[in-house]
Amino acid sequence: MNGRRTRAAVATALLAAALTGCGIRSTEVPTDFGPAPSRVPCVMSGPGIAAQSDSEVSAQVFLVCAAQLVTVDRTVRVPEKGASDRARIAQALLDELAAPPSEPEKDAGFATDVRGGTTVSGPAEGDPKDALRFSTPPQELSAFALAQIVCTLADSAAASKDHTVVLGGPADDSLRRYACTTEVRSRPGTVAPPAEAVNSGK
Repeated sequence: MNGRRTRAAVATALLAAALTGCGIRSTEVPTDFGPAPSRVPCVMSGPGIAAQSDSEVSAQVFLVCAAQLVTVDRTVRVPEKGASDRARIAQALLDELAAPPSEPEKDAGFATDVRGGTTVSGPAEGDPKDALRFSTPPQELSAFALAQIVCTLADSAAASKDHTVVLGGPADDSLRRYACTTEVRSRPGTVAPPAEAVNSGK
């Protein structure tokens, strides 16, 4: 009996030594899945804003990065024709938001949820003079897209004096005055821009 116990103990010791020599630890799960993913910096490196022409202006637009809104510098081409200066600026910024991020922006983790094809016009009859009418009603936009648009326009010459923006859909759509807050910029997917109804006078 003692001989059997001795042989079993020796076999166990040899097995443990073999496992250790192979680098295997029976109590751990292998976790070698390659290098750890790099953290999204939301900061771009490279040249700044390019030289501008008479129809181009430097501006900041809000893109999505790490589930937040972060500004990036852009050179924006303003249309020569439009219903009003405010509408022209808003259209230029909207088109810029809808453009795919550049390679440096993609590398830094930036994205946009704004889709192209939406046009902007000035106030309809009876609207406040600072109203902007979208071909797509703002309430039909995604949460991220609406936050991007509101925060970008509120920080531009298209905004009202109090840095809010009055937006609506086509002429029969109701108007709302939107604001961009710190909470919206930090959680655009879950916190909607504060909005209040605006009387269009109709």
